[in-house]
Amino acid sequence: MVKRNDVAACMMESNKADGGVVADAGAGALTVMETERLVIRMLADADMEALHSFMGKPEVMYAWEHGFSEAEVRQWIDRQKARYRTDGYGYFALMLRDSGTIIGQAGLMKNLIKGKECVEIGYILDDAHWHKGYATEAARKCMQYAFVDLGLREVYCSIRPANTSSIRVAEAIGMTPCGSHIIIYNGKSMPHLLYKSDRE
Repeated sequence: MVKRNDVAACMMESNKADGGVVADAGAGALTVMETERLVIRMLADADMEALHSFMGKPEVMYAWEHGFSEAEVRQWIDRQKARYRTDGYGYFALMLRDSGTIIGQAGLMKNLIKGKECVEIGYILDDAHWHKGYATEAARKCMQYAFVDLGLREVYCSIRPANTSSIRVAEAIGMTPCGSHIIIYNGKSMPHLLYKSDRE
């Protein structure tokens, strides 16, 4: 498993041969964590098609209010790879252990919330795999990674008020409401509920 700042070192190695990485190969070298049903690994350039297959759906990208174009997915991958280098974490690919199929993403991101730098947990799942517990399974593992491997003291989650599925995931992994805030995206003010979990 990749631990702590080893993610950044692993990212440097993967960049050398990224053009040769395919969506279901090289997972061992890029793996950050595993669960009973999932391999959670760093994103690679070759994941573009797999990610666009669900990030292109408006119903999946509900929080952004639009499906992503191929160019936007490419920018997304580049942004996560930059996060790996600078922070040691970001959104990671969720792969089914038994097939290697990418079914979503989950991970940790640094963000400013009300002027304070915080680490947020996030998850995006292909609607073809909703209601099977994958988001909760991945989010719980990411929370463990945040507290045990990274030594973080607290983790937040921002959720659109109508996104009851994401709220249920946050509550299932022990997060509790702690207020709200506004995210500005494409010039639009988007209210979000805030959930938080503290390291025990």
